[in-house]
Amino acid sequence: MFTIQLNNRTVSVREGMTILDAAKQEGIKIPTLCFLEGYSPLGACRVCVTEVEGMRALAAACSTPLVPDMKIQTNSPRVRRARKSVVELLLSEHEGDCKYCTRADDCELKSLANELGIEVQRYEGERTLASTDVSTAALVRDSGKCIKCRRCVTACNQLQGVGALFPQYRGFATSVGPAFRSDLDSVVCVQCGQCSAVCPVGAITEKSHIKEVLAALEDPESHVVVQTAPAIRAALGECFGLPAGTLVTGRMTAALRRIGFDSVFDTNFTADLTIMEEGSELLTRLKAALVEGKPAALPQFSSCSPGWISFTENYFPQFIPNLSSCKSPQQMFGALAKTYYAAKKNIDPEKMVVVSVMPCTAKKFEAARPEMRSSGYQDVDYVLTTRELGKLIQLQGIDFVNLPDEEMDVPMGLSSGAADIFANTGGVMEAALRTVYEVTTGRDLPMEGLHVTPIAGLEGIKEASLVLTDTADPWKFLEGVEVKVAVAHGLGNAAKLLRDIQEGKRSYHFVEIMTCPGGCIGGGGQPRFTTNEVREKRIAAIYAEDDGKPIRKSHDNPAIKEIYAEFLGEPLGQKSHHLLHTHYVNKKEPAEAV
Repeated sequence: MFTIQLNNRTVSVREGMTILDAAKQEGIKIPTLCFLEGYSPLGACRVCVTEVEGMRALAAACSTPLVPDMKIQTNSPRVRRARKSVVELLLSEHEGDCKYCTRADDCELKSLANELGIEVQRYEGERTLASTDVSTAALVRDSGKCIKCRRCVTACNQLQGVGALFPQYRGFATSVGPAFRSDLDSVVCVQCGQCSAVCPVGAITEKSHIKEVLAALEDPESHVVVQTAPAIRAALGECFGLPAGTLVTGRMTAALRRIGFDSVFDTNFTADLTIMEEGSELLTRLKAALVEGKPAALPQFSSCSPGWISFTENYFPQFIPNLSSCKSPQQMFGALAKTYYAAKKNIDPEKMVVVSVMPCTAKKFEAARPEMRSSGYQDVDYVLTTRELGKLIQLQGIDFVNLPDEEMDVPMGLSSGAADIFANTGGVMEAALRTVYEVTTGRDLPMEGLHVTPIAGLEGIKEASLVLTDTADPWKFLEGVEVKVAVAHGLGNAAKLLRDIQEGKRSYHFVEIMTCPGGCIGGGGQPRFTTNEVREKRIAAIYAEDDGKPIRKSHDNPAIKEIYAEFLGEPLGQKSHHLLHTHYVNKKEPAEAV
């Protein structure tokens, strides 16, 4: 520890801190545009400049380390003038009309301009040639709005390790995107949307399906059903000024009914179904390996996250056989809505429109995959992000905050607490362990509150193991087996884990991987801006939802028992295999389905 002078006050700081760290510690706001928490500072935007005694030039707060007795002014007249000039210059190049921009209400550049008192455009600067990229199913890029802050580059390269976005050319000609100013579909992009989640302006956004959903709702011939992912209920309230982590499950259901959906269902229903299918698949692989002496692709990897699936297909196709063949809960729901539910309610599936509300932009890409038509139609027609649902509720003039709580429709609105925690990193694994342990031993998972704490939290790679004892028939072959599991979130962490497995440094039976940091609660379609503090609040809310449920294990869900009895037959059965499972494609080598 040592002391510095910060705005004429003596404060204690630690070695290794930056000016920005010290300011946050003392409750002093320094604006930033290029900075991302947890990643190497760029110091590129120069919005966070401060005045340091003895330094001729102003110092970027995000990248300037503290030294003993440093004297810093964070809001001197010189600093204010410099910040104002920087933002004015950014605005002079920024192409876009705030009256029509999708980010008008939460644009960081606009907010910063207001804070700095910018009322007129002083500079009529030359502007680069603008272009709009709509080549992918999930994302839209508007180069004219890009302010070259490079947050998207940090997210794509350092966080996800995908490398679809880089600064191209130099100086005024700099553009951010794929090489040679190409469109996103010309490179590997998993469409996770983390770039859109960190973009401070409207340069990268999700491809909106709001118009299509409204058209379906207004069509008297269509029967429109909606499903909501578990992560939505802990984040949607932020679109209406509620604190991060506010549970709005009941109000969300009420809003969706008022929008006009014919049935309001829960993706949690098929999350429970995923556990039944994925858990059965894991037990089948273990039996093949331990009893039958047959080759079994272990560890088995979870398959809920479409960005992770695309990442595997493009970067690690050797692990495709290890992926669970289960579709994601979103896609299972779509297939069952247009078969099981349509038959149950005597609805023509050709007239049914399935809408998903997801925290993830990659779900738009997943819904459009050619494999996702096992119902005989496109299983999921349109996908709205959490942000899009917030806009749709506002568009329909609904007072969300003051809505009453309502229950979802049956049967596809019933779910367990295990399904809720799919939203969190480690949640799919915990839900699977709750069921697999009880199925094989007849007892509850021996963890306090059924929570597997070693795989909870925001550490990038987490591990746990569980020894099976007193196993029941027909699972005697698992007696004494130490089941080893791992969890990773963020594709950069996933790549590290995969390389360790490939090199024999780590060995597991089951691995959960989620594309986004924190899991779905940190998805690319969630309300901005998602920091670790926000992730932790959303995670806590999801665990509270789980703890408050009367049913907390997927196999105890009566609606799941009913669908197997009435329609599917059994896990991994013929009908389940057709509707709920899929295959993946090696995209690194010449096309090959696995």
